[in-house]
Amino acid sequence: MPIGTTIPWGPLDTSALASRTAGWGATPSYLLWYTGFGEPADPAKLAAVRAAGAVPVITWEPWNYTRGPVQPEYAMDRVVAGDHDTYIREFARTLAADGGPVQLRFAHEMNGDWYPWAARVNGNDAADYVAAWKHVHGLFAEQGATNVTWVWSPNVVYPGATPLADLYPGDAFVDVVGVDGYNWGTSQSWSSWYTGSEIFAPTLDEVRALAPGKPILVAETASTELGGDKAAWITELFAYLAAQPDVVGLIWFDENKETDWRVDSSPSSAAAFREAAAG
Repeated sequence: MPIGTTIPWGPLDTSALASRTAGWGATPSYLLWYTGFGEPADPAKLAAVRAAGAVPVITWEPWNYTRGPVQPEYAMDRVVAGDHDTYIREFARTLAADGGPVQLRFAHEMNGDWYPWAARVNGNDAADYVAAWKHVHGLFAEQGATNVTWVWSPNVVYPGATPLADLYPGDAFVDVVGVDGYNWGTSQSWSSWYTGSEIFAPTLDEVRALAPGKPILVAETASTELGGDKAAWITELFAYLAAQPDVVGLIWFDENKETDWRVDSSPSSAAAFREAAAG
């Protein structure tokens, strides 16, 4: 199964990429980074990813990351109304001119409540989200960006999440279903330890029913060390996903953020990941 990684400061951070490649004993198949609205598409980043032998995965976020989930200028009805069309068209033209394959994860984790594009946040509802997705998709088609693979990427389902069926734009507008899921363990007051299969299986079943035949990418995943055996968690996750024929890859969120998600958070975690990656 192809595996990938996030790069904390983007794909031009060659030292970060080199350390991951050395630690894994393998070259990542995907490199994922985050771009907020207003930031241009960067051909140098695309070139750097391809030079490293990986597929670029851009997580494209309609917000100002320094602020919270209430940002009226980035509400989905403002996207549909065309407030950001000039910027979106320029982004699409840049990717089209680049010409190489790129996976675009627009407005991910929309079934949660922590981003300003999410349903039931910032004045949005599910229909607004679907309309915004279709609007952006249409602008890319206008600019001839046929090299873009559209990755619709919800968070794993949880009690209180917006139903995925209400948020799915339709098969004509989605190429790959991405799924984000984390093992928070006891790192948070509200969280508990779950295996990888426990985290992903219900959502994989749901998206298979919703979008039959679409390839599935685990677009973000990782585990904390707190509350269980991270090395065993990695081994179980890889074994579970390897048994899912429609799962085409896994991208590890290799960052020390809310907790230490990194592969090398401990020697045992790093060794388990290296062995799983080799397999």
